Amino acid sequence: MNSLSLPRSLSYDALIQAADERILILDGAMGTMIQTLNMTEEDFTANGHIHGPKCRHHSDHPQKGNNDLLVLTQPQTVEDLQLDFALAGADILETNTFSSTTIAQADYGLEDAVHDLNVAGAQVARRAADRATAQDGKPRWVAGAVGPTNRTASISPDVNDPGYRAVTFDDLRAAYGQQIDGLIAGGSDLILIETIFDTLNAKAAIFAAFESFAKVGRQLPIMISGTITDASGRTLSGQTPTAFWHSVRHARPFTVGLNCALGADAMRPHLAELAGVADTRICAYPNAGLPNAFGQYDETPEQTAKLVEVFAREGLINVAGGCCGTTPDHIRAIAEHVAPYAPRQIKETADV
Repeated sequence: MNSLSLPRSLSYDALIQAADERILILDGAMGTMIQTLNMTEEDFTANGHIHGPKCRHHSDHPQKGNNDLLVLTQPQTVEDLQLDFALAGADILETNTFSSTTIAQADYGLEDAVHDLNVAGAQVARRAADRATAQDGKPRWVAGAVGPTNRTASISPDVNDPGYRAVTFDDLRAAYGQQIDGLIAGGSDLILIETIFDTLNAKAAIFAAFESFAKVGRQLPIMISGTITDASGRTLSGQTPTAFWHSVRHARPFTVGLNCALGADAMRPHLAELAGVADTRICAYPNAGLPNAFGQYDETPEQTAKLVEVFAREGLINVAGGCCGTTPDHIRAIAEHVAPYAPRQIKETADV
């Protein structure tokens, strides 16, 4: 059965209706927010619990920096961060599961924890969303975050062997499938395939998402977000925004867009190109400028918000949020600055 012919999930139509009425707000950067907490190895492992013999998941690897693990070891901390973003104006909360695939978790020896990481990641975000809704009455949606993994299917990691690949399409498809199954089981309303530097990786994630939808008998919205890596205006695997869109258009995503790598000012021309060809909604969540020499982001909430407002004023976006360096204050400012503007009108184009 074609997953695009499956019945839509219960929240699908409500999400579309909201997006037709106004520019929706995506949350900000979980990773850089976690960095500000200066957590220790003991924090990441819940005082060594992750290494203990009675723990459900065991690893001999250090876990500091494994942000996704915090949904199991420090769930309240993650929930509170997500609540802050929701109360700042975010309509869509991303799960803290950017690296929750067997491929990425292999670095930490926690491949066996992947299902639990994704289920818990969705549940924690759902609790934050529900807490925010209880306070202000606004509906929220949980986006199951699917990161790019740390391997690419299009480029050889060995300059002396251009034909070599560290991962196959089927490897990625299986890893993403396990992740997305967990995200759906945990209650995600949609799937966000993000920070795409290699479109072949993303196509494996799309394929896996369709397979997961077929298993549960319902179709969830998909958001697809690429990353322009430098001033060339291309992804790491060499595609322009136009080529990127035509490579993923078959998925009929709820949104397509750009995130990470660039600040809003540098992102604008590439976003405009994408908006000029895509016959679906556009999502943009740039970094708070470029990192300084110490890896910190100096762009203030007001500065970022004014730049994102340009996207809204020019009719380029339907969803806006923030990536690296963006805090709840950034999201609050973005929400305020785009509120006066109508969402981008989708242009119908001929099927290809």
